[in-house]
Amino acid sequence: MRRGWSEEKDEGLDRKPPWMKMKIPAGAGYVRLKDLVARQSLNTVCQSATCPNIGECWAAGTLTIMILGGTCTRRCAFCDVPTGNPKGVVDAEEPRRVAEALSELGLKHTVVTSVDRDDLSDGGAAIWAETISEIRARCPGLTLETLTGDFGGDHGAQDLVFAARP
Repeated sequence: MRRGWSEEKDEGLDRKPPWMKMKIPAGAGYVRLKDLVARQSLNTVCQSATCPNIGECWAAGTLTIMILGGTCTRRCAFCDVPTGNPKGVVDAEEPRRVAEALSELGLKHTVVTSVDRDDLSDGGAAIWAETISEIRARCPGLTLETLTGDFGGDHGAQDLVFAARP
């Protein structure tokens, strides 16, 4: 027996309570969402922020879409999303792919958020507006929760997003 180890399984060990234990991501629902996200080249907070609940949420068919790429221009201490300078690169097809994915899922409600894009003159407002419009066109019964950035305080950018009826 190694020094400091007990033959009794639980002696001296602080076990996590059952509600803190995470299951390994698996199941048909999880695999379906993982495949869809990969096929549509989407970003999710679930993956980018290394959320510990990804297995539970995806197995239940819920996810949070993250638009405007996978690199944030801000470095928030509480967030695990990769940071850097995307140098103005925007995927113009992302709004369509997001809407197609949500249509395929057939959800009643979804959440869309984004990285902050201080490298873009409008902070990403145009992509936000287009994404919302595409979702509204392809998923008419879907309730949409949008968690936008602050667009650097640009009220014109905010108005552009509001005009799309988030």
